[in-house]
Amino acid sequence: MRLLCTVFTGLLWLALTVASLTVKNTLAATNGIEGVRVWPAPENTRIVFDLKTKPDYKYFSLTKPNRLVIDFKNTKNHTSLTSLAKNDARIKLFRTSKAKFKNSTRLVLELSQSYQLTVFPLAPAGQYGNRLVVDLYDKARTAKVSSKPKNSLGDIVIGIDAGHGGEDPGSIGAQGTYEKRVTLAIANKLKNLVNKEKGMKAVMIRSGDYYIDLNRRTSIARNKHVDFLVSIHADAFRTAAPSGASVWVVTQKRAESELARWLLNREKKSELLGGGGGVIKNTDDSHLALALADMSKEHSLGVSFGVANNVISQLKKITKMHKKTPQNGNFGVLKSSDIPSILVETGFISNHREEKNLTWPKHQRALASAIHRGIKNYFVAHPLTGSYFASIGYKKHKVRSGESLSVLAQRYKISMAKIKSANNLKSNTLRIGQMLKIPRAG
Repeated sequence: MRLLCTVFTGLLWLALTVASLTVKNTLAATNGIEGVRVWPAPENTRIVFDLKTKPDYKYFSLTKPNRLVIDFKNTKNHTSLTSLAKNDARIKLFRTSKAKFKNSTRLVLELSQSYQLTVFPLAPAGQYGNRLVVDLYDKARTAKVSSKPKNSLGDIVIGIDAGHGGEDPGSIGAQGTYEKRVTLAIANKLKNLVNKEKGMKAVMIRSGDYYIDLNRRTSIARNKHVDFLVSIHADAFRTAAPSGASVWVVTQKRAESELARWLLNREKKSELLGGGGGVIKNTDDSHLALALADMSKEHSLGVSFGVANNVISQLKKITKMHKKTPQNGNFGVLKSSDIPSILVETGFISNHREEKNLTWPKHQRALASAIHRGIKNYFVAHPLTGSYFASIGYKKHKVRSGESLSVLAQRYKISMAKIKSANNLKSNTLRIGQMLKIPRAG
């Protein structure tokens, strides 16, 4: 009996010891760094630490050499740091160092120079869990943005904003299509078309896979003296049924449609700073961040509606329209913009057929071409003072009985090809009463 008691006591002690060690080890690793993502951009680099739970952290900077030190309390690192800095000129090396706090992880980022720093946590959103975000901004970025008018307009400068990017994927279709990739593909095709057009010049707000703060997009456009801004997106809804393109402008008018109310509600829920984005995978998402410029001036709003109507008239020739008139809503992002702007939803990425179309280069080119024609047609009809389009201008001509393209070309001393191009004519056939734009000779 005494032997049995001794054995039982020993086993109990062993069990309690193991349990104690287990509890101790659990307490020592209440959090974990599950991944690190680095997003280099022209003006900044964003580093995102994916964590198991909400981060408990402290950080400080050192010079000679330049370093950023981050202490993650009660956290264990589970990811390799070896090659994280290889594609970014701002960061020389990621490494660990002896932690100040017990059971903690100290990460050191060796930097190539001194940067303006922002560090903030983000709660779970979309497909992301808890995160700690570090933004390293080039100090030249803080230079005052020039808003002085250009001495000579010359080319009409079109700002092209590819929605989302980097940490913010935008919506994700059922087949895994990322909105940020679709928008950049269409934006690049639009850029090429604009730059081939005499009298127009394209400026890309985002030229690669990186995140830009929504308010910063307007600042970039203003600094580049953009005359008009078009933001490219792919729409999404909670079901797969809706389809078609739409064009949005911003007003203070109350949203009237169900879709407008849905988008407004999702914007309020979006992780705009973190770029959490919206996931429309298997059509069960409820997040979508829109990037729209707030147009407070009457002139800007008038130009925006004018371009929107022209773009819609071109889009409906090549794709289904979800709405056949410009849509509006009081979206709060990219506020204080004095730049006329539209947002083009190129289709529903949550619709299975349109998700496939939006990844098809031929369809992307057709969408880009329609947007280009719509913008061009507006500014040919309403040229900016001092622009190339103002120098060529056009006259209006109502087709009468007996008139043909060759007759009009001879009368106005201009080629038939130019008349067809100005009016997007696919054939030489005219109809009585048709209103044509006749470019001035030169």
